[in-house]
Order: sequence, then structure tokens, then C-alpha cells
Amino acid sequence: LPGNIVGISVKVGDTVKAGQQVAVLEAMKMENTIESPVAGTVTAIHVNIGDSVPADAPIVTIG
Repeated sequence: LPGNIVGISVKVGDTVKAGQQVAVLEAMKMENTIESPVAGTVTAIHVNIGDSVPADAPIVTIG
């Protein structure tokens, strides 16, 4: 779902669990939680708050 990034919940080096919130995306005036599909360590963040992102754009990389 394309939209604007309104929150980033993690930073590089954080350990996340599968299903943990990593960002918040606003689309069609609704906030949508972006959750990690896997457990691991955040190795990169590809967006900033306020960025407009297309559908399926990478938000964070988890290794």
C-alpha cells in the first residue's frame, strides 16, 4: 500500500521479533503498522519520517 512514513520504531542494531512493529505508514488517512516478517537484527533503514513510499518498497532490512 503506497503512503507516507509517519513513524519509525527501530534503529540500526536493534533486535526485533517476527510481528514486531518497525514503522507506521499513513495511507488513505489511516495509519497502518508495518511489522517485521522475521526475527533478527535491523541492519539498515531505507526511509525517513515524511517519505512517500510506493507499495512493496523496502522499509528496513533485517539480517
